[in-house]
Amino acid sequence: MRSSLVYDWPTRLFHWLFAGLFLFSFVIAKTVDDESMVFTYHMLSGLLLGGIVLWRIIWGIIGSKYARFSEFSLNPWELKDYFLEVFSNSKKRWAGHNPASSWAALVMLAFALGLAVTGYLMTTGNKEAYEDLHEFLANSFVIVAVLHIAGVAIHSIRHQDTIALSMVDGKKVTFEDMEPIASSRPFAGLLLVALILSASLFLSKKFDPENGTLQIFGQTLQLGESENNKSDEDHSGSKMIEPSSDADRDDY
Repeated sequence: MRSSLVYDWPTRLFHWLFAGLFLFSFVIAKTVDDESMVFTYHMLSGLLLGGIVLWRIIWGIIGSKYARFSEFSLNPWELKDYFLEVFSNSKKRWAGHNPASSWAALVMLAFALGLAVTGYLMTTGNKEAYEDLHEFLANSFVIVAVLHIAGVAIHSIRHQDTIALSMVDGKKVTFEDMEPIASSRPFAGLLLVALILSASLFLSKKFDPENGTLQIFGQTLQLGESENNKSDEDHSGSKMIEPSSDADRDDY
């Protein structure tokens, strides 16, 4: 019976916001032309993604027991043993992140932060310099995420333990020596929601959809093609036919 609370509200909220923002950005990047105004929302959600990653780093230091990075199982030998135990009769359990999910979480956080940084640099006039790295990080993120989901599915089948639900209600099956957390930190969760809403409102106010620009950090970031630029390109692509002068007509 899943009765022990291990993941607080902020950790669970971050988990789903993190997945949702990345998926939203990735789908737009793969399905929408980068000259479309819709593509700018890929960049706006990317900035939000980078922001919540910074928040998660802070929460990984000051958060509740199993949200802290110090509780992650990052010993390489434990990771090796974990994979070997998948094919054995081992019943070993982890209250928080197991070795595989610990490494997956850190790698995805690093990739997401890299995506936010390279995406930001691309909007400052260095698109070609960082575009390949940005795409590499996005594709690598997807690979790690798929492996993570597969690992959760294998664990659930192997141990008859629906651990995926722990990121919904925060609870896991109780076992010996397990130390549940005392509180789900609801106020910290509400603070995270407030920060996300405030950041979204701030970005919407600073974003100029007509010109595809965002005023932030004392800079003007070019998120997409402006209507004026498109108009100029259209005009420059057409050739003006000048009327012939009288002198020219006399030659005929």
